[in-house]
Amino acid sequence: MKAMKGIWKLLTAAGLALGLAAGSLAADAHKHDHGAAPAKLELNNGKKWATDAPLRKGMEAIRNSIDAVHHEVHENKLSAAKYGELAKKVHGEVEGIIAGCKLDPKADAQLHLVIADILEGVEAMEGKTKKVKRQAGALKVGSALEKYAGHFDHPGWQPLKH
Repeated sequence: MKAMKGIWKLLTAAGLALGLAAGSLAADAHKHDHGAAPAKLELNNGKKWATDAPLRKGMEAIRNSIDAVHHEVHENKLSAAKYGELAKKVHGEVEGIIAGCKLDPKADAQLHLVIADILEGVEAMEGKTKKVKRQAGALKVGSALEKYAGHFDHPGWQPLKH
């Protein structure tokens, strides 16, 4: 009986270790990293960074999603459920951008700063950031879009309506 308990403890520990290792490997497989991100968003020797089609498509979709509820956000009339839907859409677009990324490593590192701001906004819109209102999350995404427009060459980009 005592030996069986020992075996079960060993199997449980091994299973836990294997589960943690698999989770870590899965996270690494989905990680999008070309090195450490720079400390601040910068231009490319005074010029905007090049973009590619997947990035432009995803950023336009994020912009359109935010623009569609812009007035409700500013008037603080968007429900928690609608913020949740918006967060889900934006997060899905970010995943698509990351999956299709073919940017130069330096441009990619700059994009990470914009994506980090967008994802902070998504977390707030989801209600995961207790000290930050959902409205502030949507505004954070809007601000990140403005940073993107100022630092990345995106022909035909339309700023958010104010």
